[in-house]
This record gives sequence, C-alpha cells and structure tokens, in this order.
Amino acid sequence: MDNSIELQNVSKKYKGFELKNISFNVPEGCIVGLIGENGAGKTTTIKSILNITKSEGIVKIFGKDSKKNEKEIKEEIGVVLDDSFLSEYLTAKQVNSIMKDFYKNWDENKYINLLKEFNLPIDKLIKDFSSGMKMKLKIATAISHNPKLLILDEPTSGLDPVVRNEILDIFRKYIEDDETRSILLSTHITTDLEHISDYIVFIEKGRIIFDLPTDELLENYGIIKCGKDDFIRLDKKDYIAYKKGKYQYEVLTNDKSTIRKKYNMTTIDRPSIEDIMLFYIKGEK
Repeated sequence: MDNSIELQNVSKKYKGFELKNISFNVPEGCIVGLIGENGAGKTTTIKSILNITKSEGIVKIFGKDSKKNEKEIKEEIGVVLDDSFLSEYLTAKQVNSIMKDFYKNWDENKYINLLKEFNLPIDKLIKDFSSGMKMKLKIATAISHNPKLLILDEPTSGLDPVVRNEILDIFRKYIEDDETRSILLSTHITTDLEHISDYIVFIEKGRIIFDLPTDELLENYGIIKCGKDDFIRLDKKDYIAYKKGKYQYEVLTNDKSTIRKKYNMTTIDRPSIEDIMLFYIKGEK
C-alpha cells in the first residue's frame, strides 16, 4: 500500500514546547486520526506537513518532498485549518470566483452542488453563518478541486452532535467515492474517530505515544476493575497506568487477553479511545 503522507523524525522547538522526532504514515485510502489534548503538538504537526511551520525532518506527500514540490502538491490536497480562511465579508458565491483562479482543477459545478447539499446560502456574508455552516463551507471549498488528500485540523470542534455527524458523513462519502483518497484528521473529540478512522496516532507533549490500527487499539486495550489485593498482584509490566478510586482500582492494559490468562481476571471493560487517552495523560504510572 502506498502512503499519501510520510513523516520521518519531524521536529520543531519553541520556547516551552518541543515537537520531537514525529514519525508516522497516512496510507492511501485510509482515514488517520491524530489525537491528543490541546497543546500536545497536533497543530504544529499539521502545519509542519503543510510547510506553514518550518520544521526539521522529512515530510513526503504522494512520495514527493513536501518542500521541494510544494506548489504541485497543494493542487492535490484540501486543507481545513481552524485559524485560516478567506474574509468573512465575502459570500459563498465570491469564494467560488476566488478559488477558480487559485486551483487549476476547481470544479464550479461540484462546489455549487455541495452548497445546495449542505444547505448553505450563496449570497449571504460568511460572517452571518453559524459555526456549523462556516465549517461546512470550509469543507466544500477544500474538496471542490477533487483533492486526493484532505488534511483537517479540529474540523468538528465546538459543533453540536448533529452537525458533527453530518460532517463525519461528508468525510465517509469523500473516501467512499474514490478508494485512493486519504484523510488526516486532527481532533481532541475522540468519539468522532471510533467509527470512521482506520488508524489512530496519539501525540502527547510533542511525542508519539502510539500509532495503531483503530480496531486493534479497541480490541487489545482494556480497563481492569479490581480491588486492592488483585491490584497488588499485577506486574507493572502488564499495565500502562491506573486510577485509584474509593472502592476499587481501574487499570489500563494493552493486552487484555494475557491479563485474563495470567491473573484469571474477568472484569475487563472495553475502553473508548478517550478512556485510553485519559489514562495515558492523567493516570498514575
């Protein structure tokens, strides 16, 4: 399988924060979720991929060096960033006129049809759109030149669950329409990823904690619920972190089948991606 994105040892140093040796791939035809709490390094990683932030290391998009081939590559990618878009004093119709000059492959009919599908007014100023409408417009703009790759930074942040589901459906359809397309989706709303992502990359304090297929992550990880006596029996090598409650311990493992056999423990719950992330960030080691 070819990779749409390859990162090798991408690093960036700021005062008080360092992105350190980030390496992962976005395989062709897949949705990869980049997760982590705010400030973990997700946006710096995405801006490094897009060459907005000048970082050390190697970034390849479609097998090409992202810096040397930046102009050519940007024709083939759609981008949604939280802090960048055209003036809010434009209308959706005016956005179309601007984008026609910007992208060689801009598809005006597709854009107009997406506006209709998303129930977006063509002549209303963007500043009068709701948050959900603005995000749908960003996505319509990002995909109307038929890119092979979407890179999205927090596209569902601050949106209500109904709008979030509508936007996730847009991403599913985008992939289903062409199996060579890929998405890199950064979010701290991990529930959005459980049903649509193929891989999860978890970044914390500028480092990758894990890079795993979503189904493998949810299948192998487990939360052991036990009393103090059972907790004391556990070998530290067999778990990642724990939380001590008033009446019991909750313990995160990444190998629940071994735990069952080795300790004969039956109360092992299936965690959500959010559970796993919180144990790594807040749990005791």
